[in-house]
Amino acid sequence: MLCLTSLSVALAALALVPSISDALKDGDCEVCVSFLGRLYQSLQDNDVKFTSTDIEKALVETCKDAKGKENRFCYYIGGTNDAATKILNEISKPLSYHTPVDKICEKLKKKDSQICELKYDKQLDLSTVDLKKLKVKDLKKILEEWGESCKGCAEKSDFIRKINELMPKYAPNAAKARREL
Repeated sequence: MLCLTSLSVALAALALVPSISDALKDGDCEVCVSFLGRLYQSLQDNDVKFTSTDIEKALVETCKDAKGKENRFCYYIGGTNDAATKILNEISKPLSYHTPVDKICEKLKKKDSQICELKYDKQLDLSTVDLKKLKVKDLKKILEEWGESCKGCAEKSDFIRKINELMPKYAPNAAKARREL
């Protein structure tokens, strides 16, 4: 009987210890960690008071300019106007205590696993990539990232021409490297 009691106490103690699986693995919550890291740094740089309300205001303001995966992250946490849920306080309160962003993302993962499934798209090295070998979808994505569109483009060659035309404006180093080749 004594053995059974000590076994149950040991199991209860193990249940209280945070599991290793809860900790973020390398590459987990990539968008969350990056976005909140930049937000935290900008709050420090701009001497914003670390109160929950000020952090929430800054978070919503930052979310207005977010694009792509970061906009999706803002949607999940309630930082956009069309978001169904609001869990901004799950970020603002810990940030006000200067909790590390990876710990905040760890807690957000428990609330909504989709938050940590967001990953940035791989960036293309425009200085070396052969645009002719890319899919039209990828060519459109390059233009979209630049905030441009290709009206009247019907063929793949039209998209390539437009990218080459705009490259000096949006990726000057890549354009220069391509001329040198």
